[in-house]
Amino acid sequence: MRMPRYYFDLRDDGGLYTDDEGVGLPSIDAARQEAAHSLADMLRDAVRVRTRRAVRQTSVEVRNDVGPFSS
Repeated sequence: MRMPRYYFDLRDDGGLYTDDEGVGLPSIDAARQEAAHSLADMLRDAVRVRTRRAVRQTSVEVRNDVGPFSS
């Protein structure tokens, strides 16, 4: 059986950046956990780099082939 494919779109002050590849994961819970870890990693990297332009708002939006999920 094939695992569902989930896509992780990034939204920040600069706009929406869509994930065209996605990742095969066993469930929506696994996808939500992956989104949380990815977001934490991105924000940790931004703090380390100390970019001049601080990102005020960042989110990861999870969707599958059908459409977005809401929590």
